[in-house]
Amino acid sequence: MAGSLIKVDEEIVTSAVASVSLLGIDSTYDVYQLVISNYQSASNQSIAMRVTESGTPNSTANYDEASKYLKSSSAFSNFSNTNQTSGFLTTTVGSTAGYNGNTTAYLFNFNNASEYSFYTVEASHSETSGGVLGLQGGGVFTSTSSCDGVYIFGSNSYNFTGNFTLYGLKK
Repeated sequence: MAGSLIKVDEEIVTSAVASVSLLGIDSTYDVYQLVISNYQSASNQSIAMRVTESGTPNSTANYDEASKYLKSSSAFSNFSNTNQTSGFLTTTVGSTAGYNGNTTAYLFNFNNASEYSFYTVEASHSETSGGVLGLQGGGVFTSTSSCDGVYIFGSNSYNFTGNFTLYGLKK
């Protein structure tokens, strides 16, 4: 499947920032892929996402999500929320050097103003205690609007670094 991922936007963040926007979602592709690698926060936090409309993040309480936390240090657990102002993309990532997180999310219907935008997510990272955490789940933006990107930020407003790439999946 060589050539099936087409890079749409990318931000390589080496000096910590509070947020990253990846834009360029349009009707060219039916499905987009968001890849976050080597994410590290200035302090313990998850990273969250909002859809963007005309480049502006939508912070209305229209985000529903559900996921399973996979933990090496304890039992698995479920997580779900409705009517939130954002959706989670990771479990909590620590601030200690070497404890990085990685996420892959698939974005569906984002540019279709007649359908809800939804996503699936898979994430993993190492804990400061030496364990490994994973997240498998998804979410939906329960408003019919044309979304042109994603706004990524820390759930506790701490700055972060990492590589953030948005791909289109070739039809």
